[in-house]
Amino acid sequence: MNYLRLEIICWSCLLIAMAVSTEAASVWKLPTAQMVYEDLEKCRQESLEEDAPTLRCLVKKMGLWTDESGYNARRIAKIFAGHNQMEELMLVVEHCNRKEQDTSHLDDWAFLAYRCATSGQFGHWVKEFMSQKEVER
Repeated sequence: MNYLRLEIICWSCLLIAMAVSTEAASVWKLPTAQMVYEDLEKCRQESLEEDAPTLRCLVKKMGLWTDESGYNARRIAKIFAGHNQMEELMLVVEHCNRKEQDTSHLDDWAFLAYRCATSGQFGHWVKEFMSQKEVER
């Protein structure tokens, strides 16, 4: 009887360890400008160079978008944390996400919410982030 309990406990621990390691492997990481450019090229090819599908493909690959809830404001804010305006940026992204939400036209939703969010200071930060690749060369 005790052997069976020990075996069940061992199997339970093994399953928990596997679940934790699987979750840890899928943890989102901050993208680099290089990663963004590589994913962008793949997305351009997949979407035949059309802007809205390319953008949605890119932000999905970066882990910044889901078709159910749109942009992940917290992750976007983490990318630009150095500007010390995470809360404000999250509010802008969440506002634009809600304003443009259209689950029947996902590419348009992603594109219009992006245009909305990047129409101000955040747009300058995005350009600055993307220019990092040219500096690395």
